Amino acid sequence: MKQQDCLRRFIFEEHGVRGEWVRLEQSWQQAKQYQHLVNDAVDAQMGQALAAVVLLSATIKFKGAMIMQIQGGGDLKALVAQSSNERQIRGLVRSEATVAGANLLDMLGEGGRLVLTVESENAEPYQGIVGVEAETLADVLRTYFTQSEQLDTRLWLFANQTHAAGLFIQELPSSNQNKADWERIEILANTVTADELLSLDCEDLLHRLFHQEKVRIYDPEPVEFKCNCSRQKIGGTLVALGRSELEAILQERDDIEVDCQFCGAQYHFDKVDVENLLTNPAAETDNHSPTRH
Repeated sequence: MKQQDCLRRFIFEEHGVRGEWVRLEQSWQQAKQYQHLVNDAVDAQMGQALAAVVLLSATIKFKGAMIMQIQGGGDLKALVAQSSNERQIRGLVRSEATVAGANLLDMLGEGGRLVLTVESENAEPYQGIVGVEAETLADVLRTYFTQSEQLDTRLWLFANQTHAAGLFIQELPSSNQNKADWERIEILANTVTADELLSLDCEDLLHRLFHQEKVRIYDPEPVEFKCNCSRQKIGGTLVALGRSELEAILQERDDIEVDCQFCGAQYHFDKVDVENLLTNPAAETDNHSPTRH
């Protein structure tokens, strides 16, 4: 059986280099069904972003979420991908009805930027920002790691209509390895093709790339599509609008309907719900009013 919707970690036992492999199938299909992807090129960018955020979420030890936001002033306005520490993913795309350009840089236009945010339950959020000055997301992330982590890091990301996949290698912190070892592994990894990464299982791919190296592969970690939206979180967003804004909306309609942009869930708040939110936000629960998908 093909390895799908899982992350595999691996390490080069004789060198200070670690790696990760990921391939998404069902989780990729579920994540994109709620998005309006105007062409195959935009579809591929979202798939690559989801594969990338899974790989990046596995590089740190935390309980929370890794969020990647890509923004620009071109036809592609925003691309968001998120993975929790439990490898639960979701994503969204916002774009014009027609998106020109075959690569990320052209789609975003001038002034594009990538923001990586680590949300941890036990610490303040950490955020890093880098300009989008390369054509591919993999190269943008390479620049990010060079500037922020100062660790040699490479990613290879591919996506098509059915699968999204990624390969990641990085030198270990405080590694005293010979620079030539990293360069050799990087050269070998750089021979990977889209077809190989999208179709080969982890063991087969690593054997093809690194059959002369001692590589230890760890057990699969499952990846799934799951949105963490909730009535309580949506209610908190409404409270932030203020009483006057909410009352003005309710003068025009019977209730306030909010759609989750990630999963399509619909949340409804009538006048009683809104008053409860404003007077006692903690009392509003997910069981109070219906939520529809």
